Amino acid sequence: MTVRTISDLARVVGPDVAARAYGKATARIIPVLLLAFLAAYLDRVNVGFAKLQMASDLGFSDAVYGMGAGIFFFGYFLFEVPSNLILHRVGARTWLARIMVTWGIVSALTALVHTLWQFYMMRFLLGAAEAGFMPGVIYYLSAWFPAERRGRVVGLFFIGLGIAGFIGGPLSGAILGYMSGLFGLAGWQWLFALEAIPSILVGVLLYLLLEDKVAQAHWLAPEEKALITADLDRERQAKPPLSLGAAIINPYLLLMTAIFFICNLCLYGLNFWLPTLIVNMGVHDPVKVGLMSALPSLCAIVAMVLVSRSSDFRRERRWHLAALYLVGAAGLVGSVVWQHDPVLGLLALCVATAGILAIPALFWNLPTAVLSGVAAAGGLAVINSFANLSGFFGPAIVGWTAQVTGGTGTSILFLAATLVVGAGMVLLVPARLVNR
Repeated sequence: MTVRTISDLARVVGPDVAARAYGKATARIIPVLLLAFLAAYLDRVNVGFAKLQMASDLGFSDAVYGMGAGIFFFGYFLFEVPSNLILHRVGARTWLARIMVTWGIVSALTALVHTLWQFYMMRFLLGAAEAGFMPGVIYYLSAWFPAERRGRVVGLFFIGLGIAGFIGGPLSGAILGYMSGLFGLAGWQWLFALEAIPSILVGVLLYLLLEDKVAQAHWLAPEEKALITADLDRERQAKPPLSLGAAIINPYLLLMTAIFFICNLCLYGLNFWLPTLIVNMGVHDPVKVGLMSALPSLCAIVAMVLVSRSSDFRRERRWHLAALYLVGAAGLVGSVVWQHDPVLGLLALCVATAGILAIPALFWNLPTAVLSGVAAAGGLAVINSFANLSGFFGPAIVGWTAQVTGGTGTSILFLAATLVVGAGMVLLVPARLVNR
């Protein structure tokens, strides 16, 4: 048989070569990106554990802490779109590596803060440094995996979110519990300094191991490169042509932004305050708090894998995603009902975390089914930047409400209600656009 085009070649080589090609790409790319996400999330949310000592050492109220935890997202918002457009021009490998090294340095410097405004400044700079990472990774994955395979690989990538909680909780608790006072530094100072190191190391690793394009992958055989390229070209041609400007004002992308805003509102509201919620159950030893916080993240890892595989297998996105919003809401309500019971309260937090943390892995299949090229680079960044503003409001709402009411119950119920609204919004997205 004569092979005249890339598409012809893709048909000739058959499913064995497809399985081998995508297997190689997954094995090469996902472990590095997973480590990057793990490091990123440790640096982003370790402030939740730092609060257990930092607030009293520096005299920060719950409202001050909530503001500082959330102000990260203003820096993220301001620099997200420019960062992702630069990534589109210079290449994902170089720019993602730059992001990681920069935020690692800023995170380490947070150990030196002594005043409220220094704390606010370092949180803002950390957000500016990390801007572009998440949409950059999603954009990068869309340049390697077509839609019918993307759910699984995005799900594998987002396992880093669960692993960060599973490892980060016990690790952070151990640092606070065992290193406090070592060489004259507080436990929270050691926390920021030590957990910044992986970001810098993985940034260097990412630059050394990843390639920007399929054509540059020396570890793929020619027929494997051709098959992946053909699949991606076919998908790209099926998408409606959108400029960056048209993508930004597309009504479905605005709806997706609102959907993801609600997810992040609850994700960060829960994650930043999870150690405090466990303390409110009557557990005060930081090491035990760290160990208990690992269990919800383990449940989230299982949920990410199962739901992503089910969604890809059935080529259905909306009902899977709506179900996760409702599961998260049910878990949050349960965490309030049993807020003083360490066993049932932790079980409810496991349900809530499994639902909420599994949402991003599935959500990003929606916009990448619609966008490609520079519209994808800019559009994904717009969604992520606006939605991540909720990362300010989530912790701030919980902190302010806790200070006014003397407890976190009211704010947690508010987050649960927004998840129910989010489930309804998901079903407004037409199935024909995203079920691929």
